[in-house]
Amino acid sequence: MAKRKIVPVIDQNPQSREAIHGRGASWSPANRFEKFHVDLTDTDVVDDDPEAEEKPRRATQYFRDATRTIVARNQSPDVGFEVSINPYRGCEHGCIYCFARPTHEYLGFSAGLDFESRIMVKPDAPRLLEAELSSPKWKPQLLMMSGVTDCYQPIERKLEITRKCLEVLAKFRNPVGILTKNRLVTRDIDILSDLARDRCAVVNLSVTSLDPKLQQILEPRTSAPAARLDAVSQLRTAGIPVGVMVAPVIPGINDHEIPQIVGACAKAGAQFAGHVLLRLPWAVAPLFEHWLDEHFPERKAKVLDRLRASRGGKLYDSRWRKRQIGEGAFAEQIGNMFEIACRRAGMVERPKLSTAAFRRTQQQLKLW
Repeated sequence: MAKRKIVPVIDQNPQSREAIHGRGASWSPANRFEKFHVDLTDTDVVDDDPEAEEKPRRATQYFRDATRTIVARNQSPDVGFEVSINPYRGCEHGCIYCFARPTHEYLGFSAGLDFESRIMVKPDAPRLLEAELSSPKWKPQLLMMSGVTDCYQPIERKLEITRKCLEVLAKFRNPVGILTKNRLVTRDIDILSDLARDRCAVVNLSVTSLDPKLQQILEPRTSAPAARLDAVSQLRTAGIPVGVMVAPVIPGINDHEIPQIVGACAKAGAQFAGHVLLRLPWAVAPLFEHWLDEHFPERKAKVLDRLRASRGGKLYDSRWRKRQIGEGAFAEQIGNMFEIACRRAGMVERPKLSTAAFRRTQQQLKLW
């Protein structure tokens, strides 16, 4: 009997897709590691009504990640930390520009809709973290949460994996840094303020725009701008060092907001700030281009031209240090605007955390 030939179904025409309410991506580009691909949003493939006015909403699915290690290490000299933990893989926040989207391809998923609707959950993260810190091999150092995906994405409200990890860090007095777009971080002010008393905690709120309409299509399931400013205020009032990341800066979309964002965050209590130019590695580039077609078709050429001008003629430049800020006239303009805004707002350098209070008791050693 002749073998049946399987022909990959690859979505080569994302222009036919329409925006999905509550999602950043509206399609699933082929996984660069897989030869076979089926786009579940393709009405020629799935049982769907092509005449329907509204596209069916992709429900979020959660899968158990049975990882045996929780601390990730990196050697990148431009990220500011060497170790991190990520309680979740994939992120329901759905930020269309997220540089972490291609990491989902290592799991056999797509960087598109799969990234924001198929979430890997690590319920054993607190136990694994305690074992790691209990080991004599552990060197006390800044441990970053949200090094890849947001540790305060919506499911955290129910599962509390991030909170349980913070409780472990507080037990050991190990310094922790947090980057989030969600006001849910204020739920854990009790633990963070306790750590802050020993200079063991710092929080950054990522604020991309003060315009709620732009936020809803750029970062659909994140906290509204006003909620993030409120989080900054609550954290500062509680004595927790808090800053803002204006990231990503997208030329032609939100770059003009830099002074207003920095000023508003400083008024709310932010003490320091940073910025990152839009990064479009691998599948993020076509996803972002299609997002422009959906929401800002009249600006698409301008946005992409300015990105190329800042990335040596390409949409992405992976060189360390250059990938964060770009180069050229537009990148310099953005950098200068940011520096001036910080000076006017009285922003200072990010505080250095301390490992002086780190402790490893005999009882903790027995756990190991």
